[in-house]
Amino acid sequence: MKEPQIVEFSTLPHECSYLKGKICTMHYKYILDCPFSLNSTLVERGWRRFGLYFSRPNCKKCTECINLRIDVKNFKFSHSAKRIFKKNQNTQMIICEPSLTQKHLELYEKYHKFMSAKKGWKYYELTPKSYFELHVAGCGRFGKEVLYFYENKMVAVDLIDFTDNGISSIYFFYDPDFFKFSLGRYSIYQQILLAQRKGLDWIYLGYYVKECPSLVYKAEYEPHQLLQGSPEMEEAPIWI
Repeated sequence: MKEPQIVEFSTLPHECSYLKGKICTMHYKYILDCPFSLNSTLVERGWRRFGLYFSRPNCKKCTECINLRIDVKNFKFSHSAKRIFKKNQNTQMIICEPSLTQKHLELYEKYHKFMSAKKGWKYYELTPKSYFELHVAGCGRFGKEVLYFYENKMVAVDLIDFTDNGISSIYFFYDPDFFKFSLGRYSIYQQILLAQRKGLDWIYLGYYVKECPSLVYKAEYEPHQLLQGSPEMEEAPIWI
């Protein structure tokens, strides 16, 4: 096994993507040949992976970004969840290696144009190279994509990482024409079922930000735990 090559750096202070009026600084680790165990260690300490880059906030005057994980073993599916399962009784799921196809790019663009109009997200055209660097590169032995199909049409892509004790939910996008299927929630429920089948304990949902409309929903998944602070690699992470 190759030794991982790691380069660390921080961004200059810039406008926060989650909270208006806040300034953000991000700490990055660029890691080539990241082993399964290192990815697990980083995820448990609040790092998020996109491609070969791992990042977490390093903001001096703000600690609003809090990592949240769902307690898989004690999770109970609500009546609302069961209704979503019923709506998706004909939705098919395939787990495979992350890939780049024209269908991926078209779905990604359609979703982001929809979210730009609906929630004011900044829209930018993503090139095949950019998509590959963000969502395919660096997947190692842990990265997978879950593809969702309805009547042979790809309607959603869920990018995940497996860790020693759970699943890290990285990124999800879907076809807005299938909005009524609640595919975002359905994908998280499927992650929970997958973790239960594999005997894993947690779904790492990334950042919960109380005042950010796009992230506040994560606290609805009960029971869950929140990571305390930003533990270093040699420190044991404390989740409460």
